[in-house]
Amino acid sequence: MRRPLLFTATHFRRLGWETVAASTGTLPDRAGPRTVLALPGFRRLLYQRFATQWGDGVFQAGLAGAVLFNPERAADALTIAGGFAALLLPYSLVGPFAGALLDRWDRRRVLVVANLLKSLAVVAAAAAVGLGADGPPLFTLALLVMGIARFAGAGVSAALPHVVPHERLVTANALAITIGAVIAVFGGGCAIGLRALLGAGDTGSAWTTSVAAVGAVLGAAIAARFARGSLGPDQVDEPARTLAAVATGLAAGAHAAIRVPSVLSGLVALLAHRAAFGISLLLSVLLLRYSFTDIGPLKAGLPGLGQLALMGGAGIVVAGVLTPRLVARFGRRRAVVGGLLVAALAQAGLGLPMTLPTVLLAAFVITSAGQLLKLCVDASIQRDVGDEARGRVFALYDTLFNVVQVAAVSFAALLAPLDGQSLGLLFTAIGLYLAGIAGYLAATR
Repeated sequence: MRRPLLFTATHFRRLGWETVAASTGTLPDRAGPRTVLALPGFRRLLYQRFATQWGDGVFQAGLAGAVLFNPERAADALTIAGGFAALLLPYSLVGPFAGALLDRWDRRRVLVVANLLKSLAVVAAAAAVGLGADGPPLFTLALLVMGIARFAGAGVSAALPHVVPHERLVTANALAITIGAVIAVFGGGCAIGLRALLGAGDTGSAWTTSVAAVGAVLGAAIAARFARGSLGPDQVDEPARTLAAVATGLAAGAHAAIRVPSVLSGLVALLAHRAAFGISLLLSVLLLRYSFTDIGPLKAGLPGLGQLALMGGAGIVVAGVLTPRLVARFGRRRAVVGGLLVAALAQAGLGLPMTLPTVLLAAFVITSAGQLLKLCVDASIQRDVGDEARGRVFALYDTLFNVVQVAAVSFAALLAPLDGQSLGLLFTAIGLYLAGIAGYLAATR
């Protein structure tokens, strides 16, 4: 089944791009961020992303406050690991289904329906918090919320090439992911502020978490403004029966990724980062809760977690500004290797002292490096993988992305002391970054 492409040569000429040699089918890279933002389809997809990511930030911070920093509940390393699993693992459970369905269903409809379902799941999770539920019941609802969120998020990524010319995908990704991450951090800040007003116990946490439904409903309303079929897929190469497509979705995504060296090597680098980052993340939460105390404006506890997220958001902004320039100047290969090396050095120089100021600085540097890796991998998938398989590759990507981080968090939870003071785990994280460099170089060869 084929649908007309959203962008044609005529459209590009109207937007200020001119086609070059017909044999290459490429466009000259003359447009900057302003020209990308001038594309109405991209702006609408951007607003949709902002609405849902704001809601995700509210939900994640609300749930973190309810489970990890709630005076009515106790949290050890394994409980914290369970909370991270609820936030990170869901896509691994639905990834094989999502990949096939995103390459089969109208992605505009996916964004509308998924966000409406997510709003209902958010309300259910908030009600569970208010009733004092914990453990598997609460984490199951959180898994549902974040599973739907990741499904819709993969749909947005797969749809991006339908509203942006391929030559501008790196810039478009940098804008969308960077500003979207800042919006998510802002949502988390809103949740922390609401929790201060509504209370830190179960009732206050429930009301705070429920606000996330607003972002989901707004995201559905914005997605509904796209025309049917405008976000792809343009063609479907899957079996006629949905169950057969679902069953083969993840395997097809893996096959498509392996065939593209730029995608395969990027995944190796990014997964090494996620494993190291997962270890650092668990230790940081333990340190904030049980070891650190306030140092002037620097806070411990849940406010400290908010500051950690703020530093990570600032790192994402810096990476979004610098990544297109670094890739253009040094090439993707050197940029990725440099990102892994900088993260390893930050882990050693700033993480090992295990003080509140250095941990916050480490979060900034390591998140910047990780965002550079993610932008490079996203652009590789969007540019080098065909539209008929792109959704399945993004599904595989998100599945591996989250499974590796959850595995790293769980591994660290089994070994970490309650106060988070573990030099051995930090050295393990450094070793993972160095292994990522070796694996990336081997894959690019």
